[in-house]
Amino acid sequence: MIEIEKLIVRFGDFQAVRDVSFRVAQGEAFGLVGESGSGKTTVLKAIAGLIADWRGRIAVDGEALGHRRSKAFYRQVQMVFQDPYGSLHPRHTVDRTLAEPLAIHGLGETGPRVERALTAVGLDPTFRYRFAHQLSGGQRQRVAIARALMLEPKVLLLDEPTSSLDVSVQAEILNLLSELRAQRRLTYLFVSHNLAVIAHMCERLAVMNGGRIVEEAQTAALASGALTDPYSRQLLKSSEGYDRQAAAALVSYE
Repeated sequence: MIEIEKLIVRFGDFQAVRDVSFRVAQGEAFGLVGESGSGKTTVLKAIAGLIADWRGRIAVDGEALGHRRSKAFYRQVQMVFQDPYGSLHPRHTVDRTLAEPLAIHGLGETGPRVERALTAVGLDPTFRYRFAHQLSGGQRQRVAIARALMLEPKVLLLDEPTSSLDVSVQAEILNLLSELRAQRRLTYLFVSHNLAVIAHMCERLAVMNGGRIVEEAQTAALASGALTDPYSRQLLKSSEGYDRQAAAALVSYE
């Protein structure tokens, strides 16, 4: 469903993404992991058409993409952003937010479609008359997911969709995304710095460092510790939390 070959993205003299290549099968959930600044989100934005200056090959559902995206592309591919506080217009009601994609693409039955989308993400249809500031963080992200589903896409690009939420809400959103994927046979490209989230959501992952993919693996390798690249192993180790013994070994009493 997604094919990336030798993708390069530059911002002036800075090369943010360096010869990145990977493939995501239809219906698969594929994770991109790495530290902040490793290039994960830049890859997503290049696919979504939010970055115009890139080189290489990007294809979705077998069709190679140019630097400008058509309306047909956005019927297939939608993105859910990291910050639900910044991705929703503060002066628009939920109803207007969800209806806008339908208006752009000339689709009818706006009211019933909006209510079905809200129900699909676990919100009562009465939420359509609220503003973003009247919603909790988890509710805002549910609205953002509903907006991404309005055009019934095949692919969701997910940019750390739970990282800005309370821990108690994160599991709810992840479970919702898992249910939606199963129900709608969606393909996910899931960006996160949290290896536990990737292990829960994805079948395969690619580890990024300095704009490059240093390793691809099955997510089962996270549980077994079977990652081979030194950076990947260090990333996995750091995700396991505070190591009292290792910290004690670094203490000097001289």
